[in-house]
Formats: sequence, C-alpha cells, structure tokens
Amino acid sequence: MIEGIPEAAESLVLIVDDPDAPRGTWDHWIVWNIPPKGKLEEDSVPGTEGMNDSGRQSYSGPCPPSGTHRYFFKVYALDTKLNLPTNSRKRDVERAMKGHILAEGQLVGLYSRR
Repeated sequence: MIEGIPEAAESLVLIVDDPDAPRGTWDHWIVWNIPPKGKLEEDSVPGTEGMNDSGRQSYSGPCPPSGTHRYFFKVYALDTKLNLPTNSRKRDVERAMKGHILAEGQLVGLYSRR
C-alpha cells in the first residue's frame, strides 16, 4: 500500500536497489508510469519496466553473496508520465523525473542468505 500520494500525481516511479552490493549499488527493478492508485498487486508489472543491472527488464530478487544487504524500495509521485524507451536505466529515469517529483518515500528491507 502506498499512502500520501498527492492528488495532482499523474504517475509513480518505483526503484529497487541494493547499495551494499560488492561492486556498488545494484539496481534490481526500475518501473515508471505506474498509475497513482496506491496499491501494487502482488506478482504484477505495474508500469513500464526499465533495464536492471542484470540486463533484464524485470524484477531481480535479492541474492547477496555474503552478509546482510539493505534493499531500498523508493517510490516517487510525479506530476507527469515519463516518455522513455523501455531500455532506459535508473540514471535515465532519475534524470527524466527531475523537476517533476511531487512526493517521495522509501522502505528498506534487509536480507541475507543462510
């Protein structure tokens, strides 16, 4: 459930990344043009998926090589929809949403393999 979405929001962006990855922040999921409804259905693709650091347009789940990693789920409410090619990466989405962010929030999850 996503709460506090401004009424003026035209779309949402979701970025899931892991800043604890050995080679630097690893992007697990990039999604834009999500309808600002406030609920993302389980096992759904809520908008347009960009390229993650696995080189795929999909969600790539947590798989830290060692230790506990933090997974940041960042949501942005925008005053527009983004016109980007589907092979866009996080940096492209972040650049396109500059000046259009109405609100933002994040949830951090922890994960480690046994």
